[in-house]
Amino acid sequence: MTHEHGLVIGKFYPPHAGHHHLIDTAAASCARVSVVVAASTAESIPLALRTAWLREAHRQPHVEIVPVVDDAEIDYGSDEAWSAHVAAFRAGLAMRSGLGASVPPVDAVFSSEAYGPELAERFSAVHVPVDPPRERFPVSGTAVRKDPAGNWDHLSPPVRAYLARRVVVVGAESTGTTTLARALAIHYAERGGVWAATRWVPEYGRTFTEEKLAAARRRAGDPSLWLDDLTWESAEFTEIAERHAALEDAATRSGSPLLVCDTDAFATAIWHERYLGAPAPEVEAVHGRTPHHLWILTDPEGVPFEQDGWRDGELIRSWMSARFREELEKRGLPHITVTGPHERRLAAAVEATEALLAESWHFSAPLKPQPPATGSTEPDHVRDAELLDVGED
Repeated sequence: MTHEHGLVIGKFYPPHAGHHHLIDTAAASCARVSVVVAASTAESIPLALRTAWLREAHRQPHVEIVPVVDDAEIDYGSDEAWSAHVAAFRAGLAMRSGLGASVPPVDAVFSSEAYGPELAERFSAVHVPVDPPRERFPVSGTAVRKDPAGNWDHLSPPVRAYLARRVVVVGAESTGTTTLARALAIHYAERGGVWAATRWVPEYGRTFTEEKLAAARRRAGDPSLWLDDLTWESAEFTEIAERHAALEDAATRSGSPLLVCDTDAFATAIWHERYLGAPAPEVEAVHGRTPHHLWILTDPEGVPFEQDGWRDGELIRSWMSARFREELEKRGLPHITVTGPHERRLAAAVEATEALLAESWHFSAPLKPQPPATGSTEPDHVRDAELLDVGED
């Protein structure tokens, strides 16, 4: 190894391919690498998430991810500001090394930023520049925050999962939910580019029901058993909700900026009410921790009821539709109701999804560098740093 202890510092707001290249470059030439995730409390992506994302991406045993809260003013011309930042970094390194332990000496600072030489000097280390022009990975945290979809190829799976917008199609039986969910996903996949990976998650509850019925028939030795012969338990609805959410999470990691879901935990809670006549707090808990951004309710009007052997009946369909509409409005969930023929429903779903994508991805502004004083004689790299708005990427 060329160096004993390498240091990488950034906000990773959020992490991208350039960050990963920087860390991997340091890991290839150091016996030990400390990656300081320096986040301010003004930023909207939690420090814990950024830390977890980097730990997932960099599992080398000699790479350690160090979370640090750094709210010090960014002023590259101020020795006081520099000292405050370095003190925060050193405190984080010491904490990870053990309470009260001294900071292991840093002999190399790896950076793509203009402030890298100054940072290295303050650690009494050499500066190792890594692709300062960003030619290999033309991306920055600023660019990702401005246009996540346009920089999707530079994001790792957990970051994609966090940023993906989830649209849920819900509705009673035989109202075209599956048809619409599949069509909406295909519409975006046909755009190509990053959208080609747009996926839809089928309703897991149906799969669970089919498996439950098959198991009941095997146990009873009676192939004539049907849905009315099944007995449901609350825990089964929780399992359905959890497994469906897990399928969604997996799909977002490898998909496009949009995921289409055929039902969700919110809908599963309504089905729990229909079969057991009671609320479903555990299912609601799954709904509460699974992010969704738009619900599309398929209205039964204009859709003939089709009994495929798995459905309750047309009377239940009307009741379920009313319950979906009531709960969506009661909870203030962003939603639309689609009616009419399939083409009209798809057009309305696309319009609503476009509106969602146009307004999505709000990030709070990071701390900004202070402007240089009039007539400043600061070194070129400091002036350039301010112009480049570094310290945030």
